[in-house]
Amino acid sequence: MYYVYIMASQKNGTIYIGVTNDLIRRTCEHREGQFAGFSQKYRVKHLVHYEQFQDIRDAIQREKRLKKWNRAWKIELIETQNPDWRDLWFDLNR
Repeated sequence: MYYVYIMASQKNGTIYIGVTNDLIRRTCEHREGQFAGFSQKYRVKHLVHYEQFQDIRDAIQREKRLKKWNRAWKIELIETQNPDWRDLWFDLNR
């Protein structure tokens, strides 16, 4: 399985969009700030949205599309399924 995910620093905060084949591991890397770069600099640590794909090509295509969206559309996508911007990390680790 492959995942397109959105991380946020806080509600209505900085947003990061990525793709991975291991959502739990990748979310943990963001949370722990393991890699220097955008997500560490802006403290993007909360998983607020993700989508699952069977094919990596579909996941990459979706990630590229989302990155081109304007901010309002990204916020609407998050709030459609997660209106409180809950950190979905806890749902993954039950």
